[in-house]
Amino acid sequence: MTNDFKKTIKSLMLSNRRHRGGNLYTLPSPESYPYQWLWDSCFHAIILSHYDISSAKEELLSLFVRQFENGMIPHMIYWQKKTASDFPVIEWGKEDTSSITQPPMLAYSVWQIYQKDKNKKFLDQIYPNLTKFYRYFLEYRDFRGNNLISIINPDESGEDNSSRFDVVLGLPPKHSLKENFKKRLELIQRNRECKFNARTCMKNFFWVKDVPFNSILVENLKCLSDIASVLGKHEDADLFFDQSKLIAAAMRKHMFEDGVFWSLHSKMDIVGEKISYKKIKVKTWAIFAPLFAMLYTKSEANKIIEKYLQNEEEFNAPFLIPTVSLSEESFNPDGFWRGPVWMSTNWFIYKGLQKYGYETLAEKIKQSSLDLLEKSGFREQYNPLTGEGYGAKKFTWGGLVIDM
Repeated sequence: MTNDFKKTIKSLMLSNRRHRGGNLYTLPSPESYPYQWLWDSCFHAIILSHYDISSAKEELLSLFVRQFENGMIPHMIYWQKKTASDFPVIEWGKEDTSSITQPPMLAYSVWQIYQKDKNKKFLDQIYPNLTKFYRYFLEYRDFRGNNLISIINPDESGEDNSSRFDVVLGLPPKHSLKENFKKRLELIQRNRECKFNARTCMKNFFWVKDVPFNSILVENLKCLSDIASVLGKHEDADLFFDQSKLIAAAMRKHMFEDGVFWSLHSKMDIVGEKISYKKIKVKTWAIFAPLFAMLYTKSEANKIIEKYLQNEEEFNAPFLIPTVSLSEESFNPDGFWRGPVWMSTNWFIYKGLQKYGYETLAEKIKQSSLDLLEKSGFREQYNPLTGEGYGAKKFTWGGLVIDM
């Protein structure tokens, strides 16, 4: 990566930075996304760790200011409400936050920061709230103890209208973004009626055990275990490491079929006693997410890369990597999460490929990401066939190339 790219990323992060009430955070895009988002801030901290460790720490610490009593961190914080934005106003039932969460990337981000400055004081400062956050998932999103964590809304996956969730929402493979948004709003309304209680109510409407979410959790629990070890909290370290193994084993038992990990949705029988899990066999980038947590064996990784990632009829598009396979009926190159390239998913797959020793292929994804930035600038997503940029401008996720 050239120094000019690095300077551009630094300038973008600085221009999108905001301060409110003594808290620092970064907007994903000033015009389109004028608030703070959970996993966006985790990405921001990773980017910032390459040139501004202090700001990276502040970015994460600001998230805990609005942590719920049960440990959940909302996926949105409204530090300053704006009505002039294109972002739709949603009634979450909370005054200054949303009532759902997002993929748990916090521990990974904290651990990456620690790798840069080896400052145990920061780990001590953040540890109590950090562990409370991860305990929330283990207690409130796996209350049956099957070691698979559930999400209650597609937005909790970070992939709002992904075709992975069509069948659960009762939508056909081809539909409009407006139709999809309406279904998600209905879930939010039920969320309000349930008083945000996933354990007693929300499970009845949308209860998906998502492959990327659980893969990210597995990797983050390993990081949390490492953090606990550094702090001398060895019982915690063993607990979180064991939990990561239990989730990984449950994913293999329930999600794995024909060489692929598939997301699940659960159905309860008439008498409400037996739960069955149905695989959602839609090929999205999610089938590569387990690489990030090394959940595939080397042989399995070889097969999924050859069969899907390097296949021009599946994911090997002119610009890498489409979020939905070109062979899927739902594939739409300009359909938000239904085909376009997103830098975050490129980053996850890049990291996963590196862990398996696929350096050349990882570099190909990095170069394709740089090509997209060069061609279309820092946009929200990109057409995998043409490289055209779509959605928000001055979008921070492109900065993840600094960590590739």
